[in-house]
Amino acid sequence: MGTTQPIKNKKDLHEFIQYYKEKEPSIRNYTLIVLGINTALRISDILNLKWENVYDFELNSLKDHICLKEHKTGKHTMIAINSSVISALNDFYLERKPNSGDYIFTKNSDFDSPICRSQAYRIVKKAADSMHMENISCHSMRKTFGYHAWKQGIPPVLLMDIYNHSSYSVTKHYLGISQDEKDSVFLEINL
Repeated sequence: MGTTQPIKNKKDLHEFIQYYKEKEPSIRNYTLIVLGINTALRISDILNLKWENVYDFELNSLKDHICLKEHKTGKHTMIAINSSVISALNDFYLERKPNSGDYIFTKNSDFDSPICRSQAYRIVKKAADSMHMENISCHSMRKTFGYHAWKQGIPPVLLMDIYNHSSYSVTKHYLGISQDEKDSVFLEINL
């Protein structure tokens, strides 16, 4: 078994995200993947999210940020919700019609507890397997966010802060970009 990898190819990433929207419709699974790809949250934090973390029930609208205490680090974090996440959460909210204390990602028949990590893994793995992608797991979503942020020119110090890494070399290794940097040198220098 190889190391979990980010989804680097944008076309593959688009197909991966759209799997539960187009090929095997499931608004819950689609929202799980959209949230995972766009927030860089660990799956343990995603599964513990409740609707009150993302939806203001008094104003009857989605919040601008997700505020939570990270399970692994114990640190408080605030993540802006982009338009892709807003759209997915809104559609899911309208279908589910949840209460504020309900977990977001539950069994369709039981809103009292979140799906387990192994179920989340099966959701991610099924979408990845449909495209014959290898070494993709729930953690790939977190890595994919960082990889594409790096490719779009986000300063390394911000990625280090998002991931709570101690150095840029740790972040580069985590995202698998060391080899990409080397490859680009050889491909760009065409003498």
